[in-house]
Amino acid sequence: MPRLHLFDLDGTLLHGTAAPVEISRRLGLDAEIAELERDFVARRIDPPQYAFRVRALWADLTEAQVTAAFEGAPWLSGIRETWGKIREGGDYCAVISLSPSFFVERLLAWGAHAAYGSRFPSVPFTEPVNPAGILNAAAKVKIADRLCEEFGVGRSDCIAYGDSLSDVELFGVVPVSVAVNADQRLVGLATHSYVGRDLCKAYELVCPAR
Repeated sequence: MPRLHLFDLDGTLLHGTAAPVEISRRLGLDAEIAELERDFVARRIDPPQYAFRVRALWADLTEAQVTAAFEGAPWLSGIRETWGKIREGGDYCAVISLSPSFFVERLLAWGAHAAYGSRFPSVPFTEPVNPAGILNAAAKVKIADRLCEEFGVGRSDCIAYGDSLSDVELFGVVPVSVAVNADQRLVGLATHSYVGRDLCKAYELVCPAR
């Protein structure tokens, strides 16, 4: 039976940062996004409120700036290699993130079978954010279930990789999980834990190198 590998983005595939932070840095909005991130982590705002505020910060965002943020971000090494191994082994890999879909979906070109993020308007923005399209932790489980149906696997065939409390619900419904550079609260829930900057090493915890 094939397996489905489910990857978080912010703090997991991206080392020590998040897509909105990298985008905001391109706009010179480091202080503003830092304040917004603090409010979100402290749960003073929820995902839709975060999305409304970050959309306002990015009023002048261009596609070129998104590309620069994506290409210049501190990615873990070995992402393409790991996903290549997953594909070669007959398994599936997907990314599920609370970050904007226009950033997350770029990972399809790196070998992900699927990539889901919060649905933002197309860049440059001409429309407001629709709160119905903004993901939360529970949405990660719902998307994982849809992917299981699409790929013909069950939750028992899934492996989740994450780093923070937004991954807790997903870790709770799959049998195998890997905490990657993670919050200690998530480490306590995970099957495996990895600290480092090479995704191949995290993958080898569940699929040992031959």
